[in-house]
Amino acid sequence: MDTQVIVVGAGPVGLLLAGELRLGGAEVVVVERLAAPTTESRASTLHARTMEIFDQRGLLDRLDDPPNDRRGHFGGVPLDLGELPTRYPGQWKVPQTRVEELLAGWAAGLGADIRRRHELRGMTVADDHVRVDIAGPDGPVELAAEYVVGCDGEESTVRRLAGIGVPGVDATRELFRADVADIDVPNRRFQRLPNGLAIAARRPDGVTRVMVAEFVRPVGRRAAPPSFEEVCKTWERVTGEDISGGTPLWVNAFGNASRLAERYRDGRVLLVGDAAHQQMPAGGQAINLGLQDAANLGWKLAAAVTGRAPDGLLDTYHDERHEIGRQVLHNIEAQSLLLLGDSDIEPARTVLAELIGHPRVRDRLAGMISGLDVRYGDGPHPLTGARLPHLDVDTGSEVTSTAALLRTGRGLLLDLSADPVRRAWLRHVSCDWDERVDLVSSATPRAVEGAVTALVRPDGYVAWVGDRDADPHHALRRWFGRPCP
Repeated sequence: MDTQVIVVGAGPVGLLLAGELRLGGAEVVVVERLAAPTTESRASTLHARTMEIFDQRGLLDRLDDPPNDRRGHFGGVPLDLGELPTRYPGQWKVPQTRVEELLAGWAAGLGADIRRRHELRGMTVADDHVRVDIAGPDGPVELAAEYVVGCDGEESTVRRLAGIGVPGVDATRELFRADVADIDVPNRRFQRLPNGLAIAARRPDGVTRVMVAEFVRPVGRRAAPPSFEEVCKTWERVTGEDISGGTPLWVNAFGNASRLAERYRDGRVLLVGDAAHQQMPAGGQAINLGLQDAANLGWKLAAAVTGRAPDGLLDTYHDERHEIGRQVLHNIEAQSLLLLGDSDIEPARTVLAELIGHPRVRDRLAGMISGLDVRYGDGPHPLTGARLPHLDVDTGSEVTSTAALLRTGRGLLLDLSADPVRRAWLRHVSCDWDERVDLVSSATPRAVEGAVTALVRPDGYVAWVGDRDADPHHALRRWFGRPCP
């Protein structure tokens, strides 16, 4: 084998996955066809759950306090995200280029081998490995690995070569998007005009992000991005304004197509991010959905290739994330109708605007958009399957936090009983998993929703919850494999 895992695609999703794999001890090669990172910051929003994941990996200090907007939306209808139960409510404005730079430095610092100008051309899957053919800068390259992961976008070569179907619906509406310098137009936040939808947001550097869609415009499959002239004419038909004197930094188009891969895992081939799902980037959900896919898969795949995974662990990636993908695509389809429907949709928008004023409705939609409502299965305790809330923990030797305790990329057995007898017993029970799970005991008694002991996965989700007498032995085997002598 040349490596244990080959990741195809060095966008934010592929780079986060590479870092997670290295944190779990896996060897990884990332191949990317582009010679340099893109300069197009198509995505610019990180949601609360992604910020929590970055905090769990110690990455937030490197973001230099990004701007935060407590206002969100659901289909263009204003939605307050400021009441979310998290340290990071709202939307955090971080350009995709900055996210990619951050994750590339982190992954490379952990030892990921990132190879640019390497384009996947062929793939052969055997019983015990995958072999890929790559066009490299100096000629053909052949690599073999235990697994290949496609993080290569909506037109994924990995998905095509693996023969994984991606059923769904084609786009019926198209939006143009561009960053334009030297224009002066009013800021618009999802303004629905008689002929279409217009959005404009001027950045501190003077560049304006414009997005525009015509309600009656027919949609076809594009072979190339639209011209700036096409964007200008559409903007003028919708708003009556002339932006043709501006300087386009980049231009692209996207539609409201909605597709979900039939399976996220096909033996030794896995799909992550836009390779697994295609959706309109409503509310910035697309990049966040992909990053959270990577956080779910990374520790599991690392455990598999290093021989530490229990039976069936890698299958839980599809089981957990395919369902989340389905749920997110459904909420984006609803938002597409609200944003891009013609005048017939206005009564529904009016009713939704009234309902969002009710806290339970607001909180439900905010949790959906932010990723905080994600649960992986049900259990006897409300925390089972949910993300671990942020807690400050006094261990007796230091005051730390649950986010900091997860930065090792290992599991966490958290004992909040402050009972020396309980602590000693848990140490005895968990000692055979010392290389995979950290036991941390609080010096002061406390509980989280009645729980005094929790087993937390490396991605920050609670695998098991127990009271003062509960035994975590079965859960340790279920999520972290056989005990090590």
